[in-house]
Amino acid sequence: QVHVVESGGGLVQAGGSLRLSCTASGRDFAVRAMGWYRQYPGEQRELVATISESGTKNYGDDVKGRFTISRDNAKTTVYLQMNGLKPEDTAVYICLAAITTEYGYEHDYWGQGTQVTVSS
Repeated sequence: QVHVVESGGGLVQAGGSLRLSCTASGRDFAVRAMGWYRQYPGEQRELVATISESGTKNYGDDVKGRFTISRDNAKTTVYLQMNGLKPEDTAVYICLAAITTEYGYEHDYWGQGTQVTVSS
C-alpha cells in the first residue's frame, strides 16, 4: 500500500504564489511518475504538471510559464511552485503517484487533494 499526502494549499491573492508538496510513502515500490492534477466542481480532473522517473516534465497549457514542478533526490516527494496565480487557478489540486510494486504491478495512487483559492 502506498500513501500519498499533499500539503501547501490555501488562500492567496491574484498574482501571488503558493508551493504545494506531495509525498508518496510505503514499502517496496518504485515511482514511475508523480504529478499534479486539478479539479473544478462538477468537472473532470485536468493535468497541471507531471514529472517522470527520468525527470521529463509535462505541463498543462494553462500553467506553462507560471508553474514549476520539481522533486527531491529520493523521487518520492514532488513540489509544485505556482507563481502568477489567477482566480481561474482556484481548484482542488490532487497529487498522483504512478508506481510499480515489488511484484511488477503498475498502479496509480491519488491523494485526497488540497484546496487552492485565488482571490481577485
